[in-house]
Amino acid sequence: MTILLEQAFAKAATLPPAEQDVLASRLLAELVDEADFDRAIAETTDKLAPLARQALEEHKAGLTEPLDPDRL
Repeated sequence: MTILLEQAFAKAATLPPAEQDVLASRLLAELVDEADFDRAIAETTDKLAPLARQALEEHKAGLTEPLDPDRL
């Protein structure tokens, strides 16, 4: 366990039990969401790889333009 995580758990341990449960529920949900996201990305690799290759080819061919966040 990292020092930062140990510090977070030590701080959380000072909270009232109800707040500890809320924090624990949020942390567990975040970990599940992260695992679900990783699984979804892994399952779409066959679909994303050709799209990535196509995007790189278009960029190398000069068919792309810089993204302007102000125009979004």
